[in-house]
Amino acid sequence: MFTIKIDNVSVTVEKGMTILEAARKIGIDIPTLCYHEDLCIAGNCRVCVVEEKGKKTLTASCATPAYEGMEILTYSAKVQTARKHIVELLLSDHAEECTKCFKNGNCELQNLASKYAVGESLFLDLWEGKEYKVDDSSSAIQFDPSKCVKCQRCVRTCSEIQGVNALTVGEKGKDMHITTFMGLPLNNVPCTNCGQCVTHCPTGALTERRYYDEIWEAIGDESKHVIVNTAPSVRVALGEMLGYPVGTRVTGKMAAALKLIGADSVLDTDFSADLTIIEEGNELLQRLKKALVDKEEVSLPMITSCSPGWIKFAEHMFPNQLDHLSTCKSPQQMFGALAKTYYAEKMNLEPKDIVSVSIMPCSAKKFEANRPEMRSSGYQDIDAGLTTRELGHMIKQAGINFLELEPKPFDSIMGESTGAGVIFGATGGVTEAALRTAYEVVTGRPVPFDNLEILPVRGTDGIKEATIKIEGCLPEWYFLEGVDLKVAVSHGLKNARIIMEQIEAGKSPYHFIEIMACPGGCLGGGGQPIPTNAEIRKKRTEAIYAEDRSMTLRKSHKNPEIKMIYDEYLKEPLGEKSHHLLHTHYTKRNKY
Repeated sequence: MFTIKIDNVSVTVEKGMTILEAARKIGIDIPTLCYHEDLCIAGNCRVCVVEEKGKKTLTASCATPAYEGMEILTYSAKVQTARKHIVELLLSDHAEECTKCFKNGNCELQNLASKYAVGESLFLDLWEGKEYKVDDSSSAIQFDPSKCVKCQRCVRTCSEIQGVNALTVGEKGKDMHITTFMGLPLNNVPCTNCGQCVTHCPTGALTERRYYDEIWEAIGDESKHVIVNTAPSVRVALGEMLGYPVGTRVTGKMAAALKLIGADSVLDTDFSADLTIIEEGNELLQRLKKALVDKEEVSLPMITSCSPGWIKFAEHMFPNQLDHLSTCKSPQQMFGALAKTYYAEKMNLEPKDIVSVSIMPCSAKKFEANRPEMRSSGYQDIDAGLTTRELGHMIKQAGINFLELEPKPFDSIMGESTGAGVIFGATGGVTEAALRTAYEVVTGRPVPFDNLEILPVRGTDGIKEATIKIEGCLPEWYFLEGVDLKVAVSHGLKNARIIMEQIEAGKSPYHFIEIMACPGGCLGGGGQPIPTNAEIRKKRTEAIYAEDRSMTLRKSHKNPEIKMIYDEYLKEPLGEKSHHLLHTHYTKRNKY
């Protein structure tokens, strides 16, 4: 520990702490652009420069470690002039379309411009006359290079957090730009559509493909029946866009807002998350029986298939290991298939007249909804996947005072859920939900953890492990007596690669693995409100688990609507109808 001075205020700092971190420790705001808490230091935008006593040149505060006796000025005339020039230079090569931009009002460059680029511009506009082509080839993500400030946060995100490297830097100097391998469109490279590049982009250069105009049109069409289903993590993040503190649970208000917007039925993806547990749990038990009793060669470990970003990663990077993936569709796609079959029959509706919309924390769900495999109802099962951000914009467009809304419940038939379905939104949640059901089905007793909370699979570690000893099995599950069921949980695709390389080498000790593409799981998804960082993910996680604890039912197999759908329609897990509607296959793709 040692002492430095920032703006004549003494601050005690630890060795290795940067000037930026030291300033934030005492509440001094130094602006940044290329810096992000999740990423390595780049120091290439220079917006964070400060004046260091005794030095002629200004210092990048994000990249400079503090040292004993250092004296720093963060807002001297020299610093202010430099920041103004830097911001104006960035603006001179930036499309001035703020009023039409999706990030208007939530753009870091716009915020900097309002502070430092006030008055007459000092520099020529360089972007006018340049030929920029918007890449909208992907059904999930759109790239507009005219709004790119070359901070490289997207490149670092794709490399450091996801290990995909779909984005890179092309050329040098004035010609430097963000691109893909060989300059190919996004839909022709191994982009997983996870959207982490979007959540880390400071401007409107990278955004999700937006479909809410089509949903407004469907709502206004009296011949259409619009069903909306909402994912678990949306209810703990949507409030951030509408006046609530981070980590506020807005489940009832969200349902109320969707009804005011004009949705004919507001249902819950948590219902199909419970359904996923029944199908996926039975699939795991079936694989274990084949391996332990029938001595067949079975693909173990079995890996969850709820995250479409992870699925596409596996298809590109580990195409020969796809048999390890559960054949279960994600909760979104299970819901979509049932909306245009079971729900349509119950409500006496024609499937062609149903518009099925999912509100998701994820941009990859847009790609998933458009996969050709996802038409088992005879129609496109999910017509549109909207992000949490898109729903926030729709609520604002509708002029709804979200803060004053009276909470409303979800509608019935595919609207009831359990705490197990809710925790799907956090990393480790699918595993925990599966164990709550599978252990009880096999032994007749609840899992041996306090309050059903399986803490070993929770937390922010990139890879987590747990062993559950199965004892006292019911007669039909005798073959599992005494088995140490080994599970692993991974989030972020860089960690997924470690897990998959272990499987590829034949050295995996696990029976069941959960993988989520995004840091923290769905609550840190690429469609969640911006900003998203470690502290925000932590608060959303706490809210997810609080929602679980508040629910009357906390085990998927106890959901009465799940029991009803098997009694009336599906008949049995892994049965003929379940196989047709709720299960799928995967596609081998090239790495390049």
